[in-house]
Amino acid sequence: MLNAFRLLSLIEGLSLITLLFIAMPSRYLLGVDFVWPVGMAHGVLWLAFVAMSLLVSHLQRWSVLAWLLALLCSVVPFGFLVLDARLRRERAKAPLADAT
Repeated sequence: MLNAFRLLSLIEGLSLITLLFIAMPSRYLLGVDFVWPVGMAHGVLWLAFVAMSLLVSHLQRWSVLAWLLALLCSVVPFGFLVLDARLRRERAKAPLADAT
């Protein structure tokens, strides 16, 4: 479950980067508007991230503060990289936990 959450976190973070640094500037600088589809995809991915973070935080026995920090990382540009490093460390501590 932790690996799936890590993958979702990376995809969701990249969708935020795409929205903020590609779709929005192209709308205002080039007049090419694809903010709506990118924004919709990012919104759906973020909702999946929130739901999966609740599940993973329960399974991994995270504190509420740890879960809130994961949520904070999902709304800060490039915060997903910080979360990814944390998830990698957690996975390294218990490599067999994902198999069950």
